[in-house]
Amino acid sequence: MSMHFSVLASGSTGNAFYVGTDKHSLLVDAGLSGKQMELLFKGIDRSVRDLSGILVTHEHSDHIKGLGVLARKYKLPVYANEKTWKAMEHNIGEIPLDQKFIFGMNTVQSFGSLDVESFGVSHDAAEPMFYVFHYEGKKVVLITDTGYVSDRMKGTIKNADAYVFESNHDVEMLRMGHYPWSIKRRILSDVGHVSNEDAALAMTEVIGDRTKRIYLAHLSTDNNMKDLAKMAVQQTIESKGYVIGEQFDLYDTDPKVPTKLAYV
Repeated sequence: MSMHFSVLASGSTGNAFYVGTDKHSLLVDAGLSGKQMELLFKGIDRSVRDLSGILVTHEHSDHIKGLGVLARKYKLPVYANEKTWKAMEHNIGEIPLDQKFIFGMNTVQSFGSLDVESFGVSHDAAEPMFYVFHYEGKKVVLITDTGYVSDRMKGTIKNADAYVFESNHDVEMLRMGHYPWSIKRRILSDVGHVSNEDAALAMTEVIGDRTKRIYLAHLSTDNNMKDLAKMAVQQTIESKGYVIGEQFDLYDTDPKVPTKLAYV
């Protein structure tokens, strides 16, 4: 079986990503309640109890809300870097020591033939990092919650078969919206979130001849819309000579509905 994945939930209210092979499967983040997470797994005909472990990107609540509950209920190993463990421990409850594992920045952990590569991003958390999944020559990238995409990040994520890529906000919607200026400034900063346009520009520098799927993720409920994000990203990407629908496809993600299992 090839590597397969689903964006279980993505947005300001909660984030979770599933990736698996024939022998191992992983959950990245559990940003919804334990009960909601179980329902999302049912939506893709999978079970939490079959997971090989949970990977954590950072300690913000929309990424760890259900983490403690799932880890304890299903006795799952949890992987995070040291600073993230320290930052989130008081919010997730007690995790047995034999379920706690360190996954360092810029390292690789192997789950059978599934290799997971971690890389740092620019976000206002203790030590935020995201992941590239490698399996039998295939490559899937998960990158959200970053204020910008650096050249170092671009080198790590270049020419993947599939991307789950942050497209958080429309800049004008954010500027004109009801958020206090302090929050607007944080979102627009280098440790906030990338806009539709900046995400698209970064995509044009990393997509390659093997890229077949791009999922727009972590859309703001208040400062973005699915159609607006897709239109903005498509316009920017096609202005660089790519043709969406021919070379690769562009997909939505949702805060409550998982994407169909995709195979690479």
